[in-house]
Amino acid sequence: MSDFETAINLDFGVIAELVHLHAQASPERAALADATRTFSYGELDALMDRIAASLQRDGLRAGDAIAVCAASSVGYAAVFLGALRAGVAVAPLAPGSTPASLARMIEDAGARILFVDEAAAEVIGPAASGAIPRIALDGSRAGVDFEAWLESAGARPTAVELQPSSPFNIIYSSGTTGEPKGIVQGHGMRWAHVKRGAKYEYGPDTVTLLSTPLYSNTTLVVFFPTIAFGGCVVLMPKFDAAGYLKLAERHRVTHTMLVPVQYQRLMAHPDFGAHDLSSFRFKFSTSAPFNAALKGDVLARWPGGLIEFYGMTEGGGTCILEAHLHPDKLHTVGRPAEGSDIRLIDEAGKEVARGEAGEVVGHSAGMMVGYHRQPAKTREAEWFDPEGKRFIRTGDVGRFDDDGFLTLFDRKKDMIISGGFNIYPSDLETVLRGHAAVADAAVIGVPSEQWGETPVAFVVQRAGDDTTAEVLLQWVNAQLGKTQRLARLQFIDELPRSAIGKVLKRELRELDAR
Repeated sequence: MSDFETAINLDFGVIAELVHLHAQASPERAALADATRTFSYGELDALMDRIAASLQRDGLRAGDAIAVCAASSVGYAAVFLGALRAGVAVAPLAPGSTPASLARMIEDAGARILFVDEAAAEVIGPAASGAIPRIALDGSRAGVDFEAWLESAGARPTAVELQPSSPFNIIYSSGTTGEPKGIVQGHGMRWAHVKRGAKYEYGPDTVTLLSTPLYSNTTLVVFFPTIAFGGCVVLMPKFDAAGYLKLAERHRVTHTMLVPVQYQRLMAHPDFGAHDLSSFRFKFSTSAPFNAALKGDVLARWPGGLIEFYGMTEGGGTCILEAHLHPDKLHTVGRPAEGSDIRLIDEAGKEVARGEAGEVVGHSAGMMVGYHRQPAKTREAEWFDPEGKRFIRTGDVGRFDDDGFLTLFDRKKDMIISGGFNIYPSDLETVLRGHAAVADAAVIGVPSEQWGETPVAFVVQRAGDDTTAEVLLQWVNAQLGKTQRLARLQFIDELPRSAIGKVLKRELRELDAR
């Protein structure tokens, strides 16, 4: 048995150590590629050592954090992996967030260093990251040049000892207004994702094309298994259907992760059938509702298996739909994955009877440590069974069929998923209420051919105010991140509410559909 086979069969291991094993066995094999450069495993391993040593030189220790805010690139990926080798947690941030949101996330993470590119630095602004050092990944003037910051060739870091609970990364779920929620995922959670990858034929000949950003957990659940098993990740900084199809054919791609709206655009592209996609083994999807008809179209016209993951960045249980094996279950999100305990509970926190609908809660080896520095929010996200077993609440309502497949009916928390990104209506409502013209407001998600869902606002205008809906829409969208902007804004005399004062968003959806 090889050193790699011994390591991958352990109950717990460290992904950064697997890179070193691949570098020893096959130093020339490609590990990372983007439009400008390619790193072999030997080159990546050496660069990870230099990055880890540089972080330690700057005083960072295991458990400290850095932040990265940039477009996907091999340099970005190398920094992520190099930080892990030093035991440093990574907070990957969305450049499309507002400057205020980014400032709060950087502060909340306790980031000691910020890695940026020029475009992200312009969004963040000069003061958002405070006094912490900035390192420019792209050779721009956004910070200290990355090459100048690096320790010299041959530098080696001091080895660190990591546990399953050691922080791996901090993924931020939102943060337009109020306090952002940083989801701390441990090394044990990521190792569970890697172990799951063995089922999907990851290996040294894997070529994974990723067009979703590296700050998204959607991307990382495929990125890390590819690297762990010695495959090559091809990074596409910005998705477009024509460019994706060309790269997939050119690189003979075997694996990919796409959100449903990307599948929709690819299947609708007039040249889809002209590209040779016969190299594909598995295509994955997560993060948003995946229409059954679209799944069927992918199965009919795109070679290879289609896998849908249902779960949360916070972790807990996962459901998996192997769509190519169960074409009669495309309306579901599949069955609980091996090692996942998925249950349904009612409003009182009691498990529902078989065949009844309830809120989905899950337990597995892959669960967040908690929300960073927010123990109260962590407790709100947890449910414990009568024996004390810890579960993560999803906020989604579903029901199991007789074959054990889960069908989702509604998102209890009214979260909107647009283009694969989570949008929280309460964030947008708070911004709206900050305008003098707004007496009350509610935001709902409505179907969108382009994005899957898009946010729409209903606003009660203050008496005597003459602000137009168009002016208010422009104002609020200027306060929001790119992925959060409202598609429409409509004035309404009064928001529909229940007897206990809750806004009846179902009625708003019906009103919007008229």
